[in-house]
Amino acid sequence: QVRLVESGGGLVQSGGSLRLSCAASGTIFDINVMGWYRQGPGKARELVAFITRGGIINYGDSTKGRFTISRDNAENTVSLQMNSLKPEDTAVYYCCAGEYSGTNYDFKFWGQGTQITVSS
Repeated sequence: QVRLVESGGGLVQSGGSLRLSCAASGTIFDINVMGWYRQGPGKARELVAFITRGGIINYGDSTKGRFTISRDNAENTVSLQMNSLKPEDTAVYYCCAGEYSGTNYDFKFWGQGTQITVSS
């Protein structure tokens, strides 16, 4: 079992920046990909970004160019630097971890989520 603990959420003004972090513990050899999803009010959960242990990165369409994901394999942490935040980025952000096969990914483990609110 893998436990994920997020930190860094909060309230920020439009155009501002925030950084989220997520620490993994437990049977971490079960995972080779970590990432972030988000779910805004009245919206479906969507991919923000993920990064594999080998450094493959993928971003959701709405966050490309503004968000940067990074990973520290030694510390089993993943971070998300969010710049130029917009009100539509308001959501609960979930850290996730799982397996990446090269063509598909399966996020088996999820954090509890952290709220990001961007005011206009």
